[in-house]
Amino acid sequence: MLTSTIQAKLPSAGSAFLSTDFVSTDAAELASHMRHCAGSHGPFFSLHAALQSAHSVVSPRLVTVAAIGTIAAICFGLLATA
Repeated sequence: MLTSTIQAKLPSAGSAFLSTDFVSTDAAELASHMRHCAGSHGPFFSLHAALQSAHSVVSPRLVTVAAIGTIAAICFGLLATA
């Protein structure tokens, strides 16, 4: 559907209606987001990004290795006491 054919439904005269301008609020929110992104690229941004990438690779495997190690330790403990 073309955007020129889309028409917003206006509420009836009896309903409560808050007048909001979605285009200007979207533009303001986008500007705020862009300022936040520009400010977050500080001197340690690349280090932070690299550490996040390393964490996403290592974390699931670390939990798996710890779980397998715990199970193995319990099994060896039970074998040693038997």
